[in-house]
Amino acid sequence: MLSADFVIATAIGYVCLLFVLAYFGDRRARTNPKSFLHSPAVYTLSISVYCTSWTFYGAVGNAARSGLEFLTIYLGPTLVFVGWWFLLRRLVRISHLQRITSVADLLSSRFGKSSRLAVLVTCIAVIGIAPYIALQLKAVTSSIQAVAGASEFGHGSLAGIDDGTLALGVAAGMALFTILFGTRHLDAKEQHHGVVAAIAFEAVVKLAALVAVGAFVVYVGGGFEAIFSQAAAVGVQVNSDQTFDARWFTTLLLSVAAIVCLPRQFQVTVVENSDESHLRVASWAFPAYMLLMSIFILPIAVIGLTTMPPGSNPDMFALTLPMAFDQDLLALLAFIGGFSSATSMIILESIALSIMVSNHIIMPLILRFGSGDGGEGQGMTRVLLTARRFSIVLILSLGLSYFFFARDSDGLAQIGLISFTAIAQFFPAVIAALFWREASLKAATSAIALGFAFWVWCSFLPSFESVSPQVATLLREGPWGISWLRPEAMFGLDGLDPLAHAAFWSLTINVLTLTTMSLLTSQSALERVQASVFVDVFRRGGPRGSFVRGSATANDLYFVAERVLGERRAVALFEAEARDLGVEPDMLEPSPDFIDRLERELAGAIGAASAHVMLSKVVSGTAVSLEEMMQMADETQQVIQYSQQLEKTSAELRSTAQQLEEVNAQLRELDSQKDEFLSQVSHEVRTPMTSIRSFSEILLDGTEIEERQRTHFVRTIHQESVRLTRLLDEILDLSALERGERSWENVPVDAEAALDRALAVCEALLRQRGMHVEFGERAGTTIIEGDADRLCQVFINVISNAVKYNDADKPVMRVNSAIRTGHYVVDIADNGPGIPKTERNLIFEKFARGERGMVEQAGAGLGLAISRQIVARMNGSLDLVSSPLSGACFRVKLAVAK
Repeated sequence: MLSADFVIATAIGYVCLLFVLAYFGDRRARTNPKSFLHSPAVYTLSISVYCTSWTFYGAVGNAARSGLEFLTIYLGPTLVFVGWWFLLRRLVRISHLQRITSVADLLSSRFGKSSRLAVLVTCIAVIGIAPYIALQLKAVTSSIQAVAGASEFGHGSLAGIDDGTLALGVAAGMALFTILFGTRHLDAKEQHHGVVAAIAFEAVVKLAALVAVGAFVVYVGGGFEAIFSQAAAVGVQVNSDQTFDARWFTTLLLSVAAIVCLPRQFQVTVVENSDESHLRVASWAFPAYMLLMSIFILPIAVIGLTTMPPGSNPDMFALTLPMAFDQDLLALLAFIGGFSSATSMIILESIALSIMVSNHIIMPLILRFGSGDGGEGQGMTRVLLTARRFSIVLILSLGLSYFFFARDSDGLAQIGLISFTAIAQFFPAVIAALFWREASLKAATSAIALGFAFWVWCSFLPSFESVSPQVATLLREGPWGISWLRPEAMFGLDGLDPLAHAAFWSLTINVLTLTTMSLLTSQSALERVQASVFVDVFRRGGPRGSFVRGSATANDLYFVAERVLGERRAVALFEAEARDLGVEPDMLEPSPDFIDRLERELAGAIGAASAHVMLSKVVSGTAVSLEEMMQMADETQQVIQYSQQLEKTSAELRSTAQQLEEVNAQLRELDSQKDEFLSQVSHEVRTPMTSIRSFSEILLDGTEIEERQRTHFVRTIHQESVRLTRLLDEILDLSALERGERSWENVPVDAEAALDRALAVCEALLRQRGMHVEFGERAGTTIIEGDADRLCQVFINVISNAVKYNDADKPVMRVNSAIRTGHYVVDIADNGPGIPKTERNLIFEKFARGERGMVEQAGAGLGLAISRQIVARMNGSLDLVSSPLSGACFRVKLAVAK
């Protein structure tokens, strides 16, 4: 059994090792810019600070209590890094360009560099993270007690040392480490390479520890298959439909928001990123890391429930299982792994929150109520560094205070989810900041504030139920006995899991407020400029986000830079500007671009909002005021947008003009066809009318005419009248068919009978011409949907054309009919001269007639046009196909009735 003194000494020694790693890592990174500390591997390992003691210990306890729910904590970040890495890339790009220092700085910078929004986000982050820090302290104290064997399997306290004292000692040690290595430099945007090196080392340690315990458990349990076969027997649900309930999806959503909005995650993923390309490696390496962290969670939970005594704490199974099998070294390794998970989170979270507190709360107070001199040169630097160190102590103290309230909680995961729900209130505003140009400051501020208020009421307050009888009564009865305002049953929504209930109301109110107010409120000029900076960040780098202009001298600006950045950095900045302009430093005249660059440098140290306020005080806008510059920038942006709209409209007009030109060409073609049609009609009408008029005049002349001649003239007048009537009927028939006015009802008819009938009608014409008819394959009785008379008309027209235009010495016509693929097909071919290639495209046009054949018997050229229209109305086709004989072949194709 390990002794308490040895365990504590090991923990202290481990912290000392972190000190050494951080110290030498910081030195190596500064002396060698190409050091491995700048590699994507170290960057990815630092992101694993997401895996705290909650995932090391609490995931096992969560699996033992709720089955697969623990997976959501790993799936959420995986979805972001695999499927939403473009979101992280946008965050990193904006952070590099705008020198963003925290999630509060991101939101304040996007929404008009608002210091009030930054203060609100900072306060919510500090309050919301307190339970998370308490969780780490609880995990460390519980693990020390468990591995030291103060009592059996994780309950009780060390002799003479209670868990409160242990937590205080751990918090003090973490505060010392964070102050020494997290506040060595003022520039919050400057990477903390020593801290990152220590965090990366701890990532390897906790992974190795959990994998070692998991491998041992799998070995003891007889393999994965044997372990999972025992899962249902011990109450671990791995295939239950109840697993994927509202709580499961809620924790998945919260973990997605957490990987983006947790201050420590924003710090390592965005602020500590030295190369945007590292995200490509992290997009697969970090999910792979979490897969290794999660693969042994269920086996440890199952074996713990199987072998450990009843009442054992499931959160401590990763420690107590090696102890139960007398594996003290493995238990010590597991303790170091859990200790690494807790300390890395506390260190990095304290750094991130201290930057937010100093930049967005303390610095604005200094700017408003004091000069901030504190002496010459380094006065502001010393004040801000002191403020950050004080903030670290304050943040850890808040976490320690919550620890004393929550140390009797049943599960670590419950405490962590309280913090996740609080931090998730930033997520809608962050998404809107990156992608929605119309999102406004008033909307974002109101949404976050209301969402936080619902979180306090529905999630934070109920966590004190076990220590406050008043809170317990409030949860049962509601305020003043109003049951529909109960924190866990708001507005009558009862029966929902408390976590899902709190997340639903807080995030729903948050999103609705953000959306509605953004649509109803207007943005300031600076908000519109910053919106373009964020939304258009990948378009030629996006526009600049600072427009502080005026008549400040180089000495005034240098005084500000020296107070905030220090003498060395201020001198280097001004000398570089003078060198670029080719002037002496004493003769430097600050340009607008230099003031913009100086603001970004200041933003990296004190935040965008404070830097903007400080420079606005120094720069006296005598030539152009800040508001005028904002107006000019706003008008410029509107002109750009208007120009883009004009360009789009111009393209649309060009497209419309081209379409009009095409339509006009079609109209000209139709007009030409109309003229040709009228010409054809007039020609066809004039021919019989001329004959009728001539013979009528002869008969009216009164001259003696032989009876034989008179009879011939009358017969000719009658024939031409019939011809003229037939022509007019055909024209009217075709016109009605084309317009759809001449309709009939398609009914079942025998198509083969219509073909035989047409042949019988044309028999005299065939005999007169001496044409021989050959019959090939015949289909027999075939029912189609159509009109028998109209179909017979089509066949008569095709047969008569075969007779009229056949000038062969021995004319032959071949008729075939068959059923093919559900269609009735009739081919009527002849051995005449055929149709020349030049006429084949025109043969179905109105008034189109062949140039050869018995022209004296030719009609008006409307027969085929009418026939094709008739067949089309019967859902069929009439086409010219290759002929088995030497002449033409027309094919009628109609669908067989079902």
